[in-house]
Amino acid sequence: MIFIISSDCSGIHPRLQTICCNNGSQAYTEMLSVPRGRFPVYNSLDCANIIDYKSGRKASGIRRRMPREKGKSQNIDPWRAPYRNFFTKGDSAIIHQEGTFKGAGNAGVYHQCWLPEGEIKGSLLIIHGLADHCGRYGNLVRHFVPKGYAVYGIDHPGHGKSDGCRVFIKTFEDFIGNLKTYLGMIRTRQPGKPVFLFGHSMGGLIGSIFLLDFQKELTGAIFSGPSVKIPENISSGVILAGKVLSILMPRFGLIQLDASHVSRDPAVVQAYIDDPLVYSGKTTARLAAELLKAMQRISSEADRITLPILILQGGDDKLVDPAGARMLYDKVSSPDKTIKIYDHLYHEIINEPERHAVLADMEKWLETHIP
Repeated sequence: MIFIISSDCSGIHPRLQTICCNNGSQAYTEMLSVPRGRFPVYNSLDCANIIDYKSGRKASGIRRRMPREKGKSQNIDPWRAPYRNFFTKGDSAIIHQEGTFKGAGNAGVYHQCWLPEGEIKGSLLIIHGLADHCGRYGNLVRHFVPKGYAVYGIDHPGHGKSDGCRVFIKTFEDFIGNLKTYLGMIRTRQPGKPVFLFGHSMGGLIGSIFLLDFQKELTGAIFSGPSVKIPENISSGVILAGKVLSILMPRFGLIQLDASHVSRDPAVVQAYIDDPLVYSGKTTARLAAELLKAMQRISSEADRITLPILILQGGDDKLVDPAGARMLYDKVSSPDKTIKIYDHLYHEIINEPERHAVLADMEKWLETHIP
């Protein structure tokens, strides 16, 4: 795999920082000590054989930062800065951009996108799961961007590189408000192009609630292992206690995810554990209460969803109840709806050994829904 960078920063924002590492195939995951949202951070990127595309020389070990211009405003375009463009051997160009915008409560929301070099046929908007971040969907990016799709994603409040107390949120509407703002930004950049949601786990719940009010602004939705059903082992008494805790001790930790249930691939599990942007602590009482409230709402209002929808579920998922996918499928009123259950797969089906079959199913569905 070869990555190519620009030596003269032509066409790139003047405050771009480019960094290359010379550690062979080892992934570079260290975050640079620069202001959040101002310079690129390379997550899980294979840094072997990085070369300068103008000189043809290896660029490993080079670090370059453009000087700050005195007297110039430091306000930056949330789309143009930062920016990087890299090429993989045998593939089309993938353009990566990242930045921040002010979201709910005036908190900074980190966002990034991966764009094809040529014509864009449609966009996928990633809504990531609990304790997760939008940078963990590399398999989705590598599959769809070379096929002409743009992939966009934001980090939820208290997740990844976005501001906020970790895995804490005041109200579920903060998720929805940020998503609505970001969808508007995508629409401005890609006017007239179809946009599809891709909601995973908690992102499936957020996406489902989003569809209740804004489905007319989308072309379709794909949900992977949607966390939409209250677990049967949670009694009404426990739910009531959680509501009380969410008021009296909203940041109290309640539940911790078991990383071993993310995937059957040990390498994926280890990468999840080692990822500094993945939260490994307990979910706060307030967020847990807001999630349960949203699950109750989607259970009673899912019939309002009429958008084309594809629901994908791992049959051996141990982090969410697989029955939730079937419940959602049965309740939505969409005349165009499909559900696929993958036997033996764990929670993150696009990170399972069988991911190529899953991604192929997604691609086939998307191709039939592009206007």
